[in-house]
Amino acid sequence: MSKVLTDREAIREWVIARGGNPVLMDVPDGSKTRTVLQLSFGQASLNSLGNEGPDRIGGFQLVSWEEWFAALDQGNLALMVSDDPSGGNEAEFSFVERDE
Repeated sequence: MSKVLTDREAIREWVIARGGNPVLMDVPDGSKTRTVLQLSFGQASLNSLGNEGPDRIGGFQLVSWEEWFAALDQGNLALMVSDDPSGGNEAEFSFVERDE
């Protein structure tokens, strides 16, 4: 099962409970770059050399929750999260368009 989170405190609590961090990532977009909203779970993924490459110009950038929520609002996005009580990937999520 999944549920869509729009409340800032509910999103923050879900991410923190799973050891996540708010991050932004710069990616190429034609002749310029654009910033992509992301969440990172586990310190290893933040420290990995794999977080940089041709499709990730600056790699991940840890940001404040306020900066991350501003990007979420700007994209009119919500967070769809796994709510499977039987286990599975507890950090499973995706960004979806927010219903007004």
